[in-house]
Amino acid sequence: MDAAAEQYRAEIRTWLTERSPQGWRETVQAKDEAGVVEYYRDWTRRLHGAGHLVPHWPIEFGGRGLGVAGQVVQQQELSFADAPRPRPMAISLGHAAATLMEHGDAEQKKLVAAILDGEIFCQGFSEPGAGSDLAALRCRAERDGDRYIVSGQKTWSSFARYASWCLLLARTDVDAPKHRGISFFLVDMRSPGITVRPIKQATGSAEFCEIFFDDVEVPASMRIGAEGEGWRIAQTTLTNERALQLIEITSALRSSYDRLVATTAAPAVGGTALLDDPALRQRFAEVGLTMEVLKALSEQSLTRVARFDDIGPLSSVLKISLSKALQDFTRLASETEGVAGLTDPGEPREVGYVSGRHFTDHVRSWTWTIAAGTNEIQRNIIAERVLGLPREPRA
Repeated sequence: MDAAAEQYRAEIRTWLTERSPQGWRETVQAKDEAGVVEYYRDWTRRLHGAGHLVPHWPIEFGGRGLGVAGQVVQQQELSFADAPRPRPMAISLGHAAATLMEHGDAEQKKLVAAILDGEIFCQGFSEPGAGSDLAALRCRAERDGDRYIVSGQKTWSSFARYASWCLLLARTDVDAPKHRGISFFLVDMRSPGITVRPIKQATGSAEFCEIFFDDVEVPASMRIGAEGEGWRIAQTTLTNERALQLIEITSALRSSYDRLVATTAAPAVGGTALLDDPALRQRFAEVGLTMEVLKALSEQSLTRVARFDDIGPLSSVLKISLSKALQDFTRLASETEGVAGLTDPGEPREVGYVSGRHFTDHVRSWTWTIAAGTNEIQRNIIAERVLGLPREPRA
């Protein structure tokens, strides 16, 4: 870690010690869903006002120019302080910002400032028949003069009900090979013809949504890049952001594990601690070993990101390892609470994958076998690109 990043670490650690909201999880749980989103928006503005929201961004876009090292420090310190993460802003701060900065024109880049003020972007990529095989998407965007007419459906779009803009992949050429007929658009979610429907999850929350586009007019000026470049733009801007998202969750998971160790090591009634049980200590050791593997994979990934190298199949290894570690940890944490941990928390609010409500977290953890590319697809990537095994038969 360079000197500038370490100097920044001392600054954000001091600020979080003085300003991090106490009891924020209880505050969030007491709000309705719209209130939760607004709470995170306010926290986003507070972080930005103090210079701690996007330390890695270039200075000209409102960051501090600290690069990947600055982002890693921010993620680590938020985890150590157990401070809230602005989760509804994840697509805005990650995928949307990266896409606009790298591929947007001068007018499109102006939307970056709105992100810093709490503007929410959603992602219109996956479809009911094109999730893991994203290039098979069928949503159409037909050119009509200086506009496009968009028709189709998207699914698993996080926080789409509260989004102002959608990053949309749509097919503009049905005759081109499927990867080459896709274009990238910015769609105003207030446009006529857009319908958003929440999808209720097993946890009771409704973070994900379906989006229906019924002859929605999108100005041609809102196309990012040239026609047919959508797949390339999506891949080049999102690969490293996906890796950094995985690393962020890894950091939060490790901090949660350390807190659980401290809790279970403390003497309870009768002067004994849960960790006095040899079998339970063995379970903690196994999960702790997984954390060390994740740490090594994260550091290797960060080294490559810092050098602007292609992460490649390493992100697949990290993703599979993280999803398993998340499941193992939340299962173990649930068991330490006993029957009391299985009680219905009522209307759960979205506070992350390690919210402290361990059984709810365990149910939610299974979504990570699907998110960011299913584990089955990731294993195919490792098998074919790393191990050199034959490709699966294609239909």
